[in-house]
Amino acid sequence: MTVQAKTVAEPFANSRSEDTAAGATAQQAETGSGTLFMLDIDNSNNSAVTYLKLWDQTSITVGTTVPDWIFPVPASTRRVFTIPDGLAFSTGLGYAAVTTGGTAGTTAPSSSVTVKLSFD
Repeated sequence: MTVQAKTVAEPFANSRSEDTAAGATAQQAETGSGTLFMLDIDNSNNSAVTYLKLWDQTSITVGTTVPDWIFPVPASTRRVFTIPDGLAFSTGLGYAAVTTGGTAGTTAPSSSVTVKLSFD
């Protein structure tokens, strides 16, 4: 899995995390507090819905820890979600991509999902 954190000049965020193979294993985009302003989720390679689950935590057990936010992305689709006022997180920003919404899903998509997060 390739996860990269970069500081970039964006009009509404100072940092960006990019994961070209997001899956069912929880990843940390950021530790500490911040505000999420944009999600770019590319589910083009999958024939089923992918749910990007986000947590305001650093200790995450996918399938057990209740997500703070869930973003569904239809099959064979790329979606960009912009959040002008942002979603504030205080502990850290964790995420996982799975094929079932809600808390219980633990199955990774069958093909790669690219996740880009922009935050301060």
